[in-house]
Amino acid sequence: MYEGPISITRTGKGFFAYDPDKEDLFIPGEDLGGAFPGDIVKVVRTGAYADPRTRKARAAGKVLEVVSRTRERFVGKLVQDGGRVLLIPDWKKMYVPFEASGASLPLDHKVVLQFTGWRQGNEFPSGEVIEDIGVAGVHETEMRALALSQGFSSEFPPGVVADAKKLEETGEAMIAEETKTVIPWNEDRKSQARRDFRPITTFTIDPADAKDFDDALSVRTLPGGKIEVGVHIADVSFFVKPGNAIDAEARARATSVYLVDRTIPMLPHVLSTNFCSLNPDVDRLAMAAIFTLDAEGNVVDRWFGETLIHSDKRFAYEEAQEVLDNGSGTLYEELSTIRDLAKKIRTRRVAQGAIEFDTPEVKIELDAEGKPIAVRLKERKETNLLIEDFMLLANVAVAEELSELGKKNGNQPSVYRIHDAPDAERILNLAQFLKVLGYDLNVTPDGRVRGVDLNRLMSEVKGKPEEYLIKTATLRSMSKAIYTTKNVGHFGLAFEHYTHFTSPIRRYPDVLVHRMLKHYVSGDPVSKKDMEDFERLAVHSSEREVSAAEAERDSVKMKQVEFLAERIGEEFDGVISGVTDRGLYVELNETRADGMVRISAIGNDYYTYDEKRYRLVGERTKKEYALGDPIKVKLTAARVMERELDFELVP
Repeated sequence: MYEGPISITRTGKGFFAYDPDKEDLFIPGEDLGGAFPGDIVKVVRTGAYADPRTRKARAAGKVLEVVSRTRERFVGKLVQDGGRVLLIPDWKKMYVPFEASGASLPLDHKVVLQFTGWRQGNEFPSGEVIEDIGVAGVHETEMRALALSQGFSSEFPPGVVADAKKLEETGEAMIAEETKTVIPWNEDRKSQARRDFRPITTFTIDPADAKDFDDALSVRTLPGGKIEVGVHIADVSFFVKPGNAIDAEARARATSVYLVDRTIPMLPHVLSTNFCSLNPDVDRLAMAAIFTLDAEGNVVDRWFGETLIHSDKRFAYEEAQEVLDNGSGTLYEELSTIRDLAKKIRTRRVAQGAIEFDTPEVKIELDAEGKPIAVRLKERKETNLLIEDFMLLANVAVAEELSELGKKNGNQPSVYRIHDAPDAERILNLAQFLKVLGYDLNVTPDGRVRGVDLNRLMSEVKGKPEEYLIKTATLRSMSKAIYTTKNVGHFGLAFEHYTHFTSPIRRYPDVLVHRMLKHYVSGDPVSKKDMEDFERLAVHSSEREVSAAEAERDSVKMKQVEFLAERIGEEFDGVISGVTDRGLYVELNETRADGMVRISAIGNDYYTYDEKRYRLVGERTKKEYALGDPIKVKLTAARVMERELDFELVP
């Protein structure tokens, strides 16, 4: 008997990994035992299964018991089916509908359903409707449904609302009281008192539409020519204490969620956009990493602790870039100084093997009713990079400091952001895929690859039609970055120590890191209970991060499809982004939206799938369609709710 997570396709076929050196067990639909995708199950081998299509035999299994459910709440649309009402889940991994019950069953509405059971012999699982989201197809309904399907809500529990209201009344007084205890920067460096950085030039650089400002930079030139750069991060842990209602909810959420039209914050607005946000022209509390750098951007000294800042300027990325491009304007000297330092820091990091993927981000512009009016690719500017460089510098330095101080305090743990070396099989498959496209990747026979070789590949494909495709394929071959107390380094960034310190307004692990840093710097050991919680919270935060990313990705995909729904019949340039025995996946150059050309719509020929070379080949014409090929397609269908596009080839 084996125990672990089960994978289930949308057609109701199960697969269970029981041995890393063997093919997954195949579990027929009738032997799934009521399991849902991702459930932890107990499985036994039952013999062999012969695939009727390929006639290939493989080991088969049967689910004996569902140990735990990956989810028990589902979001979907209610439809009539004879004398019963079914919920069609939005979750694409779910392979069956639910038979719905409840006091109210509004047809064609999106609802939240609580799973109640799956009795043996019943065709479908059962559930009770516990919340009516609204009429399906309406913008507000669909955005809320996307968030709720991943367990995120814009509404806060009553206890959080009550605590937030108290903070509205007391927050400014709390800051003012803390201000009384500050000492000048550089006075008694060993003291743990909060340092006053208000006299030092400080600013933020963020997206134009940002509402919360996690980070600010202070800059000044020291006698002798060295540069002092302070990375000041919102002191969330000053307001959010372990055990209070706001902390409990932040733990549960673990992250903010950024949909195309809204932010679902981890913290209530009184903190995220007010007292914890490093807004300009007001005193704000921060946790900081203060660096002294030489002219080459090398760190010659660093300090960690609590600060008090007064931001002089709030820049949008575009505004700061304009100052740099013009060579003059508000805080030009400070901006140019950190730009030059950032370039040197970045060059050194890349030389050490940090991978530069730099894939463009899709930005959806909506009108007042939530209708998409434009889809464009965000341009990463020099100012984006310089902020990223100093945030990375701070994250590394804090991770190193926590590791060192943790050892001095009896090997107490920290929370790291790790990125393990990629799986050998995935790298070997990537190398094969690249060879098909005409590229060679330097990979060892046992599937190891260096960051510098991946960077060489990124440089080689830059500006070519297949650039985005290769970057995406390479990213998919990488391990997932996660939070953990067990440090193995960060492969992608080429760091031995790395953590998340710079975004505590929107990430709970950053709050934990702030608390640990305060404990360690003051010599106050972390409690045993907190230590026991670290790994559990790290795992939970990693899981919620994935859920948030799925909601964000789905919201973008839905609006891409909605945007294109009014352009049925138009022709588009794209790239073949996937090849299967069912057809071609195509990603459009203009919008990065993707859809499918079904094999039946490819042309007057019979096409076979060449799995090894990622291509379809015409039996009579020998016409080939291969992964990475530029292609022109006509849009034939756009199913907004399903987030799917259909294309046909343009001759």
